[in-house]
Amino acid sequence: MAKKQKDAVDNRHYDVLVAPHITEKSTLMSENNAVVFKVARDATKPEIKAAVEAIFDVSVTGVNTITQKGKTKRWKGKPYVRSDMKKAIVTLKDGQSIDVTQGVN
Repeated sequence: MAKKQKDAVDNRHYDVLVAPHITEKSTLMSENNAVVFKVARDATKPEIKAAVEAIFDVSVTGVNTITQKGKTKRWKGKPYVRSDMKKAIVTLKDGQSIDVTQGVN
């Protein structure tokens, strides 16, 4: 029974991390051993830490989360609201890094 629960947790790892968030600011943060990910809105800091450690095989020293509210935009004069997004800034142990430009093995 413990094996079934472990498999469910492994599948959840891929649901927690949605995508890497690549911007100018996030690439500057990579010099300080930090990587930014878009994560599921219901993901907690311990879940994010476990997912990054399991998928990328690195040691995480800290996780900070940000919930970015969706902007109000207009299209053909009609307003709509973009979806809210949750981001996680993951700080890695010194000497470790994640190359987000390559695919996950």
